Amino acid sequence: MNAELERQLQGLSDSALESVSKAATLEDLESVRVDLLGRKGRLTELLKGLKDLSIEDKRLFGSKANGLKTTLGEALERRRKELEAAAAGAAIAAMRLDLSLPGRVAPRGRLHPITRTMLEMADVLASLGFSWAEGPHIESDHYNFESLNFPPDHPARDCQDTFFLDGLAPDIRTPRLLRTHTSPVQVRYMEKHKPPIRIIAPGRVFRHDAVDASHSAVFHQIEGLYVDRCVTMADLKGTLDLFIRRLFGPKTRSRFRPSFFPFTEPSAEVDVECLVCGGKGCPVCKQSGWLEMLGAGMVHPNVLRDSGIDPETHSGYAWGMGVDRFAMLKFGITDIRLLYENDIRFLDQFE
Repeated sequence: MNAELERQLQGLSDSALESVSKAATLEDLESVRVDLLGRKGRLTELLKGLKDLSIEDKRLFGSKANGLKTTLGEALERRRKELEAAAAGAAIAAMRLDLSLPGRVAPRGRLHPITRTMLEMADVLASLGFSWAEGPHIESDHYNFESLNFPPDHPARDCQDTFFLDGLAPDIRTPRLLRTHTSPVQVRYMEKHKPPIRIIAPGRVFRHDAVDASHSAVFHQIEGLYVDRCVTMADLKGTLDLFIRRLFGPKTRSRFRPSFFPFTEPSAEVDVECLVCGGKGCPVCKQSGWLEMLGAGMVHPNVLRDSGIDPETHSGYAWGMGVDRFAMLKFGITDIRLLYENDIRFLDQFE
């Protein structure tokens, strides 16, 4: 083997390994790598000299040179990892972190007051045997009014009270509208299911109301329906009285007042004793001691008949209540607009 090349190779091996071990930073280590293994590096230049050697020297010198190249590559990689670990440790030390401290707790999401109230109301009714039913927000005049026994000249069918949509429903006869209550869900359910029926229909509804502290064009309802043989007004009163006491407390009182709705007969308004003043009279209840909370009654025979149920053999009761009003009463909210402004300062109050 060429003695001069062998001395160069040995000297390069000794100096190269020393240079790698002395590299203090990643930048220094990269400079060492380029000096040794770069396109014009010292080992690279030695390898280029193979072409001038004899075949025997090429075999011997090439084997040692390539072995040194592998050794240097491993040494460079090992030193790189050592320097990276040292740099990371130094960065952590510079930050003065106490790694034994607990991490920061991320803010936790919470349910909106309306959603909380709706789910709580639904849970109470589920414990009484009612199941959840849903329907579309966009309804036809047939399901929203006609099937619920609304006369053609009823004020609710005017544009002043209802949001009608441009165009016609697929049957080309019935205008489309945003549902004004969730009662259409009851009709759709009765058309597809035979009694006994016991459902609630929670959801968003729309009415052409001026927005103020107590009214909104978009709000939420939960309506209930029970149809079976021999259902009476007493069943309705017992169910709603139990529901109100479970929701607001066992001492909460309720009362029924005669009223009128096209889809129930007889009909009643249901009042709840004011939770603010305990029935003594205050500005919230207008000094009456009572708050009007929902409407209810026995399902009108025409509604049963139009839904395919014989009113001679079956009867039922139904009610509808505003979730927003219940939420306002439950949480002491005085302005319904606060529920829809998505002000994080307001929503943060409800854990």
